[in-house]
Amino acid sequence: MNAIIAIMKTVAVIFGGRSTEHDVSIVTALSSIIKPLELTKKYRVEAIYIAKDGTWYWDDRLKDIRLFQKGLEQFLHKTNPASIQFTGGMTLVKSSGIAGRKTRRKVDIAFPATHGTFGEDGSLMGLLRMVNIPFVGCDMDASVLAMDKVLAKQVAGVHGIKVTDYETVNSSSFARESNKIVSKIEKKLKYPLFVKPAHLGSSIGISRAENKTDLRNAIEVATHYDDKVLVEEEVANLVEVTLPIIGNYQLKPALLERPLTDPEDFFDFDTKYLAGGKKGGGKKGTAKGSQGYSELPAKLPKNLYEEAEKTGLDAYRALGCQGIARVDMLIDSKTDEVYFNEVNPLPGSLYAHNFRAAGISNVELVEELVRLAEERWQHDASRNTVFQTNFLQQF
Repeated sequence: MNAIIAIMKTVAVIFGGRSTEHDVSIVTALSSIIKPLELTKKYRVEAIYIAKDGTWYWDDRLKDIRLFQKGLEQFLHKTNPASIQFTGGMTLVKSSGIAGRKTRRKVDIAFPATHGTFGEDGSLMGLLRMVNIPFVGCDMDASVLAMDKVLAKQVAGVHGIKVTDYETVNSSSFARESNKIVSKIEKKLKYPLFVKPAHLGSSIGISRAENKTDLRNAIEVATHYDDKVLVEEEVANLVEVTLPIIGNYQLKPALLERPLTDPEDFFDFDTKYLAGGKKGGGKKGTAKGSQGYSELPAKLPKNLYEEAEKTGLDAYRALGCQGIARVDMLIDSKTDEVYFNEVNPLPGSLYAHNFRAAGISNVELVEELVRLAEERWQHDASRNTVFQTNFLQQF
C-alpha cells in the first residue's frame, strides 16, 4: 500500500481567496473537484484553502464542508498557516506540534478552484507559471482576457464574433463627471441597459437600467466593486444560452444550456446560487446546476443551436482558452442573431451537471482536466524561454 501511495501524483486543489466569490469557490472545490479526484484513487489530493485575509492553510480537515458551515474561525485560530516553497517547483510546508516539526509535500499538479479576483483573473495562474508546474484550466493570458468583460468583447469583435453595443466607464472619471458620462452613454446606447463590473463573476454588482436615474445608480453600484464598468444594450426577445467546453487544441463542447428565468428577470447572484433558480422547482426536461434550473439541452431550432455552439467554440479559441471554460451567449429569438456575452474561465462547480448529461461523469471530467494540464505543460516545456548572451560582460 505504501508503495502505491508513493507513486501517486499530488494534486493541490486551491480554493477560497480574497474574492467576492469566496464561498462559491469552496463549494466548487469540495463537491466538484476534491471528491471526484479522490474517487479516482490515482492522486494524493491536498486541500489548500486561502482565507479571506489571504492566508494559506493546508489540512485534510479542509475537505469537509461542515467545517466551513460552522467552526471555521476557531479552526483557523488554532491552525498554523501553510507556506509555499518555490525551489524546484512547488512544495507545501506547515509547522505542527510544540517542537515546530515541519511537514512538506511536493505538488505535481495544481487544480485552481479560486473564482474571481486574485484567482480566476489570472493572478494565481501567473504564480503557477513561474513555479513551472502543470495547472488545470485556462492559462494566465486567457484568464486575464476572459475575466475582463470589456477586453473579452473587444477580442471577440476583432475575430468577427457578434457583440452587443456597449460603452466603458472608469470609476474615477465617473466620480468627477457623472452627468457628462451618463449623457454620453444615453446618446450612444438605447435603453434598457445592463451595467456590470468588468472583472467580477457570479453576476455580482449587475443592474438593469431603464432610465437615467437607474443608469446613474447602477454605475455607482458597479464602481463599488470595480474600477472598470461595462454598460451594454439589452438584447431584445432574449434567450440566454451557455456552453461549457473542455480542451486545449482539440475542443469538446458539452451541451448548450438555457437557464430558465422569467422574461423580466436577469441572472443575479441570488438566482444562481441562493434560490435554486427563480422558478423554484424543476420541470420535465430541466436540470438543476450551479445556475438554478436549466433547459438541457437548450430547445432551439437545429440551425440556431449549431450557430450558438459555433459562436461558443469560436470565442473559446479567440480568447486562447485551454482546459475548461464556459461561454455565455445571448440570442434574439426573432432575428435569430447570436451575440457573444462573456467567458467564465472557471465555471461554478465545473458545470459538472452539464458534462454529466453529455456523457462525461464527474470523475472522468476531473481526470481529463488533469490530463489536459499535463499536456499543455509538456507542450510549453518544449519552448525555449532563456537566452545566453554576453550582455553583462560590457559593464
